[in-house]
This record gives sequence, C-alpha cells and structure tokens, in this order.
Amino acid sequence: MKSDAVTPADLARSVLSVPPLPRGADGALLEGETRRLVDWLRAGGVTTYMFGGNANLYNMGVREFGALLDLLERIAPADGWMVPSVGADYGKACDQVDLLRERAFPTAMLLPLTFPATPAGVATGLRKLADRYGKPLIAYVKNEGYIEARDLAALMADGAVCTVKYAVVRKDPAEDPLLSALLNATGSGERIISGIGERPVIDHVTRFGLNAFTSGSVCIAPHLSMAILKALKRGDTAQAATLREQFIPLEDLRDRHSPIRVLHAAVAEAGIAETGPMAEFLSNLDDPAVLASIRAAATALRARSLEHGKPANVG
Repeated sequence: MKSDAVTPADLARSVLSVPPLPRGADGALLEGETRRLVDWLRAGGVTTYMFGGNANLYNMGVREFGALLDLLERIAPADGWMVPSVGADYGKACDQVDLLRERAFPTAMLLPLTFPATPAGVATGLRKLADRYGKPLIAYVKNEGYIEARDLAALMADGAVCTVKYAVVRKDPAEDPLLSALLNATGSGERIISGIGERPVIDHVTRFGLNAFTSGSVCIAPHLSMAILKALKRGDTAQAATLREQFIPLEDLRDRHSPIRVLHAAVAEAGIAETGPMAEFLSNLDDPAVLASIRAAATALRARSLEHGKPANVG
C-alpha cells in the first residue's frame, strides 16, 4: 500500500475511484465484498481508492472508523493507494486524525461541511487538522463559498493541503469562475483533481489543465474510465468523448435519483459486489422500476468495460 508523500504523478497515475462501502444485514462492514470491489477495480487498472461520500463516511462514527482503517490496510493491493476521509465536522475530524497518525496512510480527505461553517473558519480548521495530523490533507471543494481560493492556495503552499478535489457542478463545466480563480491563485492544476466523475472531465483537463479525476461509476467500468484518462493524457479528446458517452445513461440515473444511492445499487445490480444496506442517514433505493433501470444501465456498462479490457483492445 502506498505510504509515501503524495505527488502530482500519484494523482495522474490512476482514476481516483470513490467506491461505496459494502455492509451486511446487521450493518457490519463486509471485508470480503469490499475486497471483491477493490479487486475488480484493480483488474481494470485502477490503483487509487478514495473512501468518502459514496461510502457515506459523513455518518461514520469514530469507533467504526478505526475498524474501517484496519479493513483498508488488509485489502489494499501492493501497488494501491487507499484514501480515507475524515469529518465533516471539526471535532470528529480531530478524533479521526488522531487514529490516522498511528497508520501509514499518506493523507486523508476532509469531507466538506456546509453548515455551520464559514470560508475563513474552514481555512483555519484545515490548517489545524493538518498540524494535528502531521501530514497534509486533501481539501474537497463541493460548493461556492466553502473556502476562498487565496486561502486554499496558501494552505497548499504551506504544505497543509496536498490536493484539491474540485466538485462544484456547473451547467457548462467549461465556464467556471471559481475554478479559474483557484488556478490563478495556485498557479497550476497539477495538484487539483476533477471531482465530479466522467461528465465534466474533458473540459476540466483540456481547458483548465487539471491533473486527473475522481469517479464513482469507475466502480462499474474501470477499463473504460481508465481509457478516458489515458486518452486525455495523450491529447485524444475525441476518443475520450466517445468513451465518456458510455457512462451517460448511468450518470443520468445518478443525477436523477441520488449519485450515492444509485451507485450503491449499481455495484450490486451489476454483480460486482454485494453492497447491502446503506448506513444511516441514507436508505437504499427500493422502487422496482428505478432498480430495473439501474440494473440495465450498470450491466450494459460493465459489459462494455470488459469488452474494452480484452487484450486485443489494450494499447
């Protein structure tokens, strides 16, 4: 498992997968099913596994967090990078980084708290958490007004933040004043990753120069998602756009019914891993028509990923 400091090359090496977290009927973490999911991702070339929003770590207690860290250490591929998340509130994040200090993880992502929080308060909190941890954190910018670009740039310059996951949704991702301001403040996109999956990634990489991207749907189609990353790295935007179209049916369902809940269902419906019940305060989708739509989209996407991953198509 990766334990050395995070570099821009680490970010660019793999799509940063954001998997759901399988649980049993009693709510217990399912190590075997989580391993199945990670092994499927690794088989498609994905080596980075970021457990955050899709894993519902917002609602995970500190006691269970230690058990999660044990699990992630046990199932990590030798060349894998596990990224746990802390927070979203400051107090819980403090207790969680105390546990992380005893581990080899090189960083953790701070989940975004929108209320009650102020931009200046978030900047101060991030700095204090990094000092407490003794390692830099990943900042997750999901909403306007979360943190000022100049403050985030200062945190990056001082080594308190190693990476920014940028996930502010825009109608047109090519027009983004906040992302432009962040790039102007930091001077480069090499430590900023596109954080909203495949849909905006072409604009984020080609127009803004971001270094990589996170994805939930990569859990269904790792071969295809990695192919998008490789196409963008070699400047083949036409191929990246063609590959991206394969994800749109599932992404539309995620936008319509909840990105987290649809992905949780899609992993199970596609036969990748049994994800089980969602932890509080979330609930599983149970509408038969919605589940049928998810099953159709997810199984088709998985099949296309496997087809793309055949040796004759590698290159």
